[in-house]
Amino acid sequence: MNWESVTDWLSNTWDTHGGDIVMSAVVVLAGMVVIRVLKRIIRRWEMRVEDSLRTSDDLADRERGQRLMTLADVARIVASVTVWIVIILTAMGIWGVPMTPLVAVGTTVGVAIGFGAQDVVRDVIAGFLIFIEDQYSIGDVVTIAGVSGSVEAIQLRTTVLRDLDGNRHHVPNGQIKVASNLTSEFSRLVVDVAVAYATDVDRAMDVISDEAMQLAHDEDWAHRFLAEPELLGVNKLDESSVNIRIVMTLTTEDRWVVKREYLRRIKNRLDAEGIEIPFPHVKVVRPEPDDL
Repeated sequence: MNWESVTDWLSNTWDTHGGDIVMSAVVVLAGMVVIRVLKRIIRRWEMRVEDSLRTSDDLADRERGQRLMTLADVARIVASVTVWIVIILTAMGIWGVPMTPLVAVGTTVGVAIGFGAQDVVRDVIAGFLIFIEDQYSIGDVVTIAGVSGSVEAIQLRTTVLRDLDGNRHHVPNGQIKVASNLTSEFSRLVVDVAVAYATDVDRAMDVISDEAMQLAHDEDWAHRFLAEPELLGVNKLDESSVNIRIVMTLTTEDRWVVKREYLRRIKNRLDAEGIEIPFPHVKVVRPEPDDL
């Protein structure tokens, strides 16, 4: 094939399909521009939400902001897929590709893929339901499928968690049977303080409750409490201790930091009050010389 024949072929092709080529190119370019514009709009929306999350102390605003961040991720994927489907169908119409055979083939392929990718379809449907039902949002701390961590992303097929050690877990949405959201609306801290059996239990209860009240009214910690600490009383008579339970209702993300601070304070307070915190003892009995 010489250059002249190639030129003739290109010329004939352009004369026959030039308009179709131009229209197809315009459709593809327009679709790519639409995708880019939509992604930029969604990104600006995310930035505004992030700014509001940084400046707002209201719990409801934070919950709503996390849900909007999740919605932005889903909207970005859905927008791209939708635009590309429109581009492909429009290009097929320009080139006069009949739809009926493709629909038949697509149906057959879809059935085959459906049987072979049931897990993927299940994961996608489960992810859609998680989003619609607002079971959890980006930033929530959850326990799902035996894994705990902060939600980094909710994708169509998987939920991405980051645990305390920094490990990143990808959990298929279809495997999530029970989702425990540890930071939804409020959190509740339950602390069992063990004291020795020789302790005056009523006095120990007063000390444990008083220390919790002092923490709740401390100006550096009061904003983390949503209600007054509640002393439930003796929760269990253990083998070597009396366990006294106290409950605190806190803002969603403050459960762990308040727990660490309260345990530090109550340890120092019990030491100062002379109240014993029991611990395992080992008694060693040595035989007398006469018994040897």
